[in-house]
Amino acid sequence: MAASRKMIAIDLGASSGRTILGELGKKLSLREIHRFPNGPVSDSGRMRWDFDRLWQSVQEGIRRASANAGGDIASLGLDTWGVDYGLLGEDGRLLEPPVHYRDSRTNGMMDFAFKRVPRKEIYETTGLQFLQLNTLYQLLAEQTSGSGLLEKAKTLLMIPDVFDYLLTGIAKAEFTDVTTTQCYDPRARGWARPLLERLGIPTHFLPEIIPPGTPLGAVRPELAARLELHGARVIAPGCHDTASAVAAVPAREGGKWAYLSSGTWSLMGVELPEPHITETALAYNFTNEGGIGGTFRFLKNISGLWLLQECLRYWREHDGEDISYAEAVARAKAARPFQSWVDPDAPDFNTPASMPEAISQYCSNTGQVVPRTRDEILRTVFESLALKYRSVFDMLREMVGGIQVLHIVGGGSANELLNQFSANALGVQVLAGPVEATAIGNLMVQAMALGEVRSTAEIRTVVRDSFPVTLFEPQDSGDWEDAYGRWREVIVKSVA
Repeated sequence: MAASRKMIAIDLGASSGRTILGELGKKLSLREIHRFPNGPVSDSGRMRWDFDRLWQSVQEGIRRASANAGGDIASLGLDTWGVDYGLLGEDGRLLEPPVHYRDSRTNGMMDFAFKRVPRKEIYETTGLQFLQLNTLYQLLAEQTSGSGLLEKAKTLLMIPDVFDYLLTGIAKAEFTDVTTTQCYDPRARGWARPLLERLGIPTHFLPEIIPPGTPLGAVRPELAARLELHGARVIAPGCHDTASAVAAVPAREGGKWAYLSSGTWSLMGVELPEPHITETALAYNFTNEGGIGGTFRFLKNISGLWLLQECLRYWREHDGEDISYAEAVARAKAARPFQSWVDPDAPDFNTPASMPEAISQYCSNTGQVVPRTRDEILRTVFESLALKYRSVFDMLREMVGGIQVLHIVGGGSANELLNQFSANALGVQVLAGPVEATAIGNLMVQAMALGEVRSTAEIRTVVRDSFPVTLFEPQDSGDWEDAYGRWREVIVKSVA
């Protein structure tokens, strides 16, 4: 490698965003420069993103990072959540603030779509997991609303592409984020235009798709002056945050491994050279999303730490008790084990008024011990997540076989209790870390575009050399195997 290069990663999540300054020499070092909240707002009866405020926060983060580095910035890249989009009009401006994926407009849209195109055909074309929040159903909801917005739109851009357009004036669609839409054909390697046309969704606004690691160009001159950037290039990393996180999995070549990107959502899967689209994958509702280097992330979305976050939020806002993550872990660890469980992906937990009450009610409805105290509810959440991970892990092993280890990356990898529960439930070694996998992957794909590393394998070598990883060995296997069998019975009762 040449002399150290300084790069900026802007990582936008559904609840917060941050700007990370990375410096790559023999190792990669990180400094968090700016962190800001994110979340939905209500506007004209819709749940939307507060996009103008988010854009201002992105600019402020870039300005601070550039100032911190003395203007010596080689590149910057931005990643976000998937599925959401913005529509640009003829004047290049957003027609309206982007709608949040949890907005109710997609209620019933999946069934509506299946009346036009059978479910199996949609999966065979796109290979994507069926989720009501997918872009496909958002577009179908918009088209059937009679708003006329899709006809007015000149360009559709996914959320990270909107920011890249604002930074550079270049309107293109990055591969990894496009593949979260259910509007992409992974076999044909392009937009699934025939599918969209059968559903009555316009296609005139679909932009060119570019691979991760594509340099987009310089920041617009007037913006560069305001942000104190001098010659930095904007590079599209893995613009979907999970694609960046998986790029930073510190796995060694040759081993058979799975990953769990753990945060508000938990995403468990494997990295494959081609999409895996089979009847079994359809039955298990697995998805094929784009990765770095033309790979595919064959995975399943799991409603991860969302349950924990919502419990803590409810207790803070309604009862005035502000429980930290560390305290939540300690209280769950001390609670009695194996009393009751939930399916984290049950509709009961999508947007309940009270997450603690929803958990207790689910346990009551399925004939279990009802958790009454906060400690018991927290224990229920952590055990349920680990048992859900086991269920998805078993599906993966059935379809691709031979998985020897699970890598947990992202914010949830710092949760030692959940890591140990996961090792216990799965019966395999768990390697946890790095916590900042998304920002690391973002930065390292930028580094690859700059010529500092040549491959994903080299990226992962740098990650292993730069950041600690913690090993968790399975414990209490018999107890967890028994719990898994009882958890499966609970899930059957919940859908009966």
